[in-house]
Amino acid sequence: MMQLLVPMIGGAFTLLLLLLAFSGPSTSKAQKRRLDGVRERHGRFNMSVEDKMRRITTAQDTRIDSFASRFLPNPALLKKRLAMTGKEWSVGQYAITNVGIAVVFAALLLVKGAPFLLCIFGGLMVGLGLPHMAIGYLIKKRIKQFTVRFPDAIELLVRGLRAGLPISETLGVVSAELPGPVGEEFRLITDKMKIGRTMEAALQETADRLGTPEFQFFCITLAIQRETGGNLAETLSNLADVLRKRAQMKLKIKAMSSESKASAYIVGSLPFIVFSLIWMINQKYMNNFFTDERLMIAGIGGLVWMSIGAFIMAKMVNFEI
Repeated sequence: MMQLLVPMIGGAFTLLLLLLAFSGPSTSKAQKRRLDGVRERHGRFNMSVEDKMRRITTAQDTRIDSFASRFLPNPALLKKRLAMTGKEWSVGQYAITNVGIAVVFAALLLVKGAPFLLCIFGGLMVGLGLPHMAIGYLIKKRIKQFTVRFPDAIELLVRGLRAGLPISETLGVVSAELPGPVGEEFRLITDKMKIGRTMEAALQETADRLGTPEFQFFCITLAIQRETGGNLAETLSNLADVLRKRAQMKLKIKAMSSESKASAYIVGSLPFIVFSLIWMINQKYMNNFFTDERLMIAGIGGLVWMSIGAFIMAKMVNFEI
């Protein structure tokens, strides 16, 4: 019996191997392999899109940038401020500019015979404050230019939509037709959309970088229209009208508060003008402010109180719409 059982088991095992060999691949396994391959290719595609986005939206950090970022308190905020200027400036270049201005100003004070501590303190104040003020001025200037031309961009979008163009193509038309910051920002949006970023994400990134309520209104309008539907051209036309009226109200407020601002500038600059004039006439007399401790404390106290007064006056003439 055992002699017959062993050949039967062997024959059955051989038949099973033949069936497996000639039956072909399993359909379920083949389907699973195809799905895994699609997921892998899709993952690689998404990864390549993210890599491209990093190359476009962020500049490659150099050694100087990395070194400067270690000592700066908030390098991410500084990068955002530098990007808001529209210039291709890096954190390392900004840090080098700060150090250079501080050293040059401190050396000039030292050559003029000023005390060593005053040279260091003055160099640090000018080296840190002057570039910061320059960046702030460039940001305000660029934001102002963008805000002035932004209603024109919206009206150009409205004309494109009424002509039958999709919103993605009208964004490209705006980037090509309008010069200045408006065209640059819309060009960045279209470039991001070309490499796979959604329109909502590209618009929101631009809104976060600009920080203007006008562009936030534009993003919210597009998001609401996508959710609820409706006539996008009519909605954007109303938005352009609202933005123009908002700009007119800002100009009226600026005209009404110009007298108070002029008074604040004159009153705030008078002590420094008088100090400089007396310094030119009698330098020895004014040197006591840098040698006598009582005069140094009085001078610092006067600067603190003047700063508080200037801050209060600035808040009194600054209106948010």
